[in-house]
Amino acid sequence: MYYKFSGFTQKLAGAWASDAYNPQGLRPVVSTEAPPIIFATPTKMTSSYPAYDYAGKNKVPELQKFFQKPDGVPVHLKRGLPDQMLYRTTMALTLGGTVYCLIALYMASQPRNK
Repeated sequence: MYYKFSGFTQKLAGAWASDAYNPQGLRPVVSTEAPPIIFATPTKMTSSYPAYDYAGKNKVPELQKFFQKPDGVPVHLKRGLPDQMLYRTTMALTLGGTVYCLIALYMASQPRNK
């Protein structure tokens, strides 16, 4: 006897040999013909478009020179005040979160008095 998994009852159920060898209604493909084309519009060639599609000039070489300047300032602080504020805020939140976690661990380790 052959068995297959029933998606409806979530159990094994008796089945014919063809159902057991082709589960979930999957059948071998009989037709070897290509399906009809749905969108038959012609394709545009890429040679009609420019090689780049962005607005503005390439700033990468200028930024590379700026960030690689040997002035002793770390890369994450090269742009001045905005970078300093972001760095200090991140450090303050990190330290505050660490202190908060340590306080929470201390409070959780102490038994409650009734």
